[in-house]
Amino acid sequence: MKAIIWTKYGPPEGLQLSEVEKPSPKDNEVLIKIHATTVTAGDCEMRRLDLPFMFGPILRVFNGIRRPKRITILGQELAGEIEAVGKDVSRFEVGDEIFASTDFFMGGYAQYKCMPEDGMLVIKPTNMSFEEAASVPLGGLNALHFLRKGNIQSGHKVLINGSGGSIGTMGVQLAKHYGAEVTAVDTKTKLSMLRSLGADHVIDYTSEDFTKSDETYDIIVDVVGKAPISRAMKLLSENGIYVLGNLSFSLIFRGKWNSWRSGKKLERETADYKIEDFNYLRELIEVGTIKTVIDRTYPLEEMVEAHRFVETGQKIGNVVITVD
Repeated sequence: MKAIIWTKYGPPEGLQLSEVEKPSPKDNEVLIKIHATTVTAGDCEMRRLDLPFMFGPILRVFNGIRRPKRITILGQELAGEIEAVGKDVSRFEVGDEIFASTDFFMGGYAQYKCMPEDGMLVIKPTNMSFEEAASVPLGGLNALHFLRKGNIQSGHKVLINGSGGSIGTMGVQLAKHYGAEVTAVDTKTKLSMLRSLGADHVIDYTSEDFTKSDETYDIIVDVVGKAPISRAMKLLSENGIYVLGNLSFSLIFRGKWNSWRSGKKLERETADYKIEDFNYLRELIEVGTIKTVIDRTYPLEEMVEAHRFVETGQKIGNVVITVD
């Protein structure tokens, strides 16, 4: 089968199209013929080993000091069709169309992927293409987690900083679903799209510093971690919650320090993926409550170009890879 092999740590040129052995499912696994995957900022960080805390050095020790050896195929989310099932599999049948999150185990940059039937995969929404469905897991599950950490309620005022990417576009729609008044912060080129998703207010951070406003918010979700935390936390209402989606050590330290000084609450945990949340997202998609935003698509053979584009930081929503 064709796959993009991660041959070295560093720039996108370390990703190479290769022929590798097609996997066979174990007794509890399904074999997925992949139709679409995505390139996320997380994939790029993984490729560079540009990870929070000591995760970069730890991953290098785990995965190979000089080059990747254990995890050699990146890709955190995918959509495709079940081609074969192990003898103990009961949740899925051959021909089922699914979408899935591979999370840390990666493997989406290929024509085929084996996953355990109790993994993070569910039946694809009937009203989505494979390309659209592949864009759901990371953004949807993280956005749902962050808003729940903020204890979102109808009538809340929510600000999402970095709302034009995979997580932010889902966050805007989910916040509106919960009945919140949403302010979306990102670059000027993304504002019209954010309005179309339901954002009540939009701010171009290149021309306006939202932390200097007099507005207050019940929840601030900082997806990108670039806002001055000391000023941003002053915008929280009395019982407001600041949800930090970027887990760099310096941001967490400053967030905890300012939380202690101000008495405002800070949440910073990463999403704990749950199958019930995945099914919940599918239900919302099928009734038309949320959708994915796709900036552009690339064929598998143009993975290097896709990574280069994602690293510009200019993508609107998601970048999708189509797999033959």
